Amino acid sequence: MHAASDLSTAAYCPRQLYYRRREDDRETPPSVGKRRALAFEYPDLIDASDASLSDRPIELPPDEYRENLRRARDRLDPWDALADPADREVLLTGRECRGIAGKVLEKPFAPSYVSPGAPPEQGVWEPHSVRAVALAKALSWERERAVETAFVEYPAYGVVRRIGLTTRRKAAYRGAIRSVETIDGPPSRLKNSAKCDSCEYRDRCGTRTRSLRSLLGL
Repeated sequence: MHAASDLSTAAYCPRQLYYRRREDDRETPPSVGKRRALAFEYPDLIDASDASLSDRPIELPPDEYRENLRRARDRLDPWDALADPADREVLLTGRECRGIAGKVLEKPFAPSYVSPGAPPEQGVWEPHSVRAVALAKALSWERERAVETAFVEYPAYGVVRRIGLTTRRKAAYRGAIRSVETIDGPPSRLKNSAKCDSCEYRDRCGTRTRSLRSLLGL
C-alpha cells in the first residue's frame, strides 16, 4: 500500500523520496496546515477586506486574490460544494494507495487535493496530478463508484483547477507507482533541474544547483 504523498514526491523526484523515507519525523509543518485551512473559508475570503486578508497566509495582493476566487466561483459548477464540502479531510484507502482528500464531492463524484503551494499558469503540476489521480482511484475503489474527475486547489492563491482522469494522467500515476516500488537505494540525481534549488536534501544529495553551477561558470 503506497501513500499518495509518496507517489507525488516520486513524480517530483524519486531521490527526494528516498531521503524523505529515511527520516523519522514527517509531520506536516504548521504553516502548511494554515494555508490548507483557507480552502474551507472561501465564502468569507471572497469578500474579505484588505485588512482581513493581510492577516491571512495568502500569497497575492488582496484584489488579485479576491478576483481569483470570483473567477473560480463563476467558472466551476460545483463551487458551492467546494466552498462548503460535506466530507472534509477524508482518509481514502484503495487497492494500491491511500491518502487524505481535503474534500470529497458528490456532484461530480470527485476528490480534491488541497495544495499549500503555488499553481502553474495553467493546469496543475504533475506531482499534484499524480496525487489527485491516486486519491480518485482510492475513492473509486473504496466507494465502488466510477470517478472521472478530480480537483486540485491552491488556496493561498485563490486558484481551483478541475482535471480529468485522462490516459496521460493515469500513465504518470503508473510511472510513480513503478518508481516507488523500485527504490532500494538512492535513485539517480536529477540533471540541470530547477527542482534542486529549493530541495531540503540538496546538501545531502550532492546535486549542484543551478545557482552553484552559475557561480562556477558551468
